[in-house]
Amino acid sequence: MPVVEITSLKQFQEIINSDTPSVIDFWATWCGPCRVISPIFEKFSDQAEYDGVKFYKVDVDAQEQISQEVGVRAMPTFILFKSGNKVKDLVGANPPGLQTLLGFGKTLL
Repeated sequence: MPVVEITSLKQFQEIINSDTPSVIDFWATWCGPCRVISPIFEKFSDQAEYDGVKFYKVDVDAQEQISQEVGVRAMPTFILFKSGNKVKDLVGANPPGLQTLLGFGKTLL
């Protein structure tokens, strides 16, 4: 499943309030570590072991209202949401940590 860009606060709220586990990558175009981990996040989104988990991204500069609502302070930040709740997060470009976060998301299905 491809990573979907979130382009509005309304779309963001619909996604996080879903019963489906959703992992959101909060990133910025000027962020070097974001550019390093982004293709890895994309690769994970295509792996069968994470089927059922939804993958999204938010450009924190284009969607400041969303990043402020969530309290993102550093990029990249990955946050797992389900049923309106922030379940778990990861700050930094850490592929093994991201795998762990996604694996936890899979347990919520």
